[in-house]
Amino acid sequence: MKRCRRIAALTLVAAATTAGAVGCALVYFGMYDVAATSPHTTPVHHLLDVALTRAVKTRSADIVAPELDTAERILNGSRLYRAHCAQCHGGPGMAPQPYALGLNPAPAALVATARARTASEIFWVTRQGIKMTGMPAWQYRLTDDEIWDVVAFVRMLPGLSAEEYRRGHDGQPPVTRQEGNQPQARVGDARAGRDALQQYLCVTCHAIPGVPGAWNYVGPALDQMGERSYIAGVLPNTPANMERWLRDPTDVKPGTAMPDLGVSEQDAKDIAAFLRTLTEGP
Repeated sequence: MKRCRRIAALTLVAAATTAGAVGCALVYFGMYDVAATSPHTTPVHHLLDVALTRAVKTRSADIVAPELDTAERILNGSRLYRAHCAQCHGGPGMAPQPYALGLNPAPAALVATARARTASEIFWVTRQGIKMTGMPAWQYRLTDDEIWDVVAFVRMLPGLSAEEYRRGHDGQPPVTRQEGNQPQARVGDARAGRDALQQYLCVTCHAIPGVPGAWNYVGPALDQMGERSYIAGVLPNTPANMERWLRDPTDVKPGTAMPDLGVSEQDAKDIAAFLRTLTEGP
């Protein structure tokens, strides 16, 4: 019996090793098709769906939804949805924009999402985003109150006809909740700053030690940023000056190639805190 178990264990190890070697070979020799025109296989789709569903349920379990049925919240959610969501997800009787039609995986039809997911789950997905899907983390663009407004409207989608959806928006811009409803900016958090670097696309232009994917040299490398004397060659390298540079680079240095990415006050503090930790080369 022991000998049979040993043989079975060795067989499983050998099979796993072989499968791993074959997978590595497919990747290394460029045989795995990464084209968006080639969909995932059915087993991969099922695996990703299960992983997504379980991850969202686990992480949203403790989120308590506020009152979502007020007319004001739903109306503002409609405005925000049309400004930020409809381009990829469409709406009843309205197709997504052409650039969204080629995304793989395809953006979800949120009528189905509203039926299948709880308000807390929709809030978590909207706020945190989903990696490798094109779904961004809206916590860097909207307040939590505004995200709940969007959730309130998404929950209404299954009951809207195409005509009701078309005439349901009053043409007014979304009501911003940035003033008065946001907590006062806290002290910078280096870990949060490292995450924010991804959300503001810093990784697409800079080589940044300790940040996955940040190995690009469009702009200067940010290694040893914590020890440099100046920012952009013009500002003394202090936390306050780094926050100022991140939030309004053209005001600091007119003509700079560094774009204004709309970095919030808190995110600027967090990113500055992370950059201060960079004291060694890559």
